[in-house]
Amino acid sequence: MELKTIVEGLLFVSDQPLSLEKLYEFIEDRDIDPSRVKEVINQLNDEYRESQRAFTIKEVAEGYQFRTIFEIAPYAIRLKRDSPVRLSRAAVETLAVIAYRQPILRAEIEKIRGVDAGATLRNLLDKDLVRITDRRDSLPGRPMLYSTTNKFLEIFELKDLNGLPKIDEVKALMGPPEPRLF
Repeated sequence: MELKTIVEGLLFVSDQPLSLEKLYEFIEDRDIDPSRVKEVINQLNDEYRESQRAFTIKEVAEGYQFRTIFEIAPYAIRLKRDSPVRLSRAAVETLAVIAYRQPILRAEIEKIRGVDAGATLRNLLDKDLVRITDRRDSLPGRPMLYSTTNKFLEIFELKDLNGLPKIDEVKALMGPPEPRLF
């Protein structure tokens, strides 16, 4: 069987992103160079693009996964009758703080945001966008430390956390702060 067919099939049946190493692990023919797997993914994407397919293979969460192209989203949402993950402004702000400062304590999040983060953290935990990664043993009560999950990377189509925009880039997009009247 052709390597391209095997890689495509493995990605098709997997419900989570597969790293190049994991893909190579499942390929029986060990005479194939591991770098060839990446070449095959690029070839598949070229074929999908040329034939105007509705999907592509994206590098997300430190692996590769089939994704529909952006233009299909409105149709897919109607088909599924599910809305995409919707986040409140508070959830987005909290998620951004966690993403840039992880692992982080709830008290640190609350200090940065200036409001209680308990309900928002529970919501993000329920949506599997953040997880409890550890406890700070050196502090009274051993408070929990929060970090983002692979689902966070998948939803925001990030290969890893290095894909987050730099703080300076975010500030530049936001423009100068509005003058305060009081």
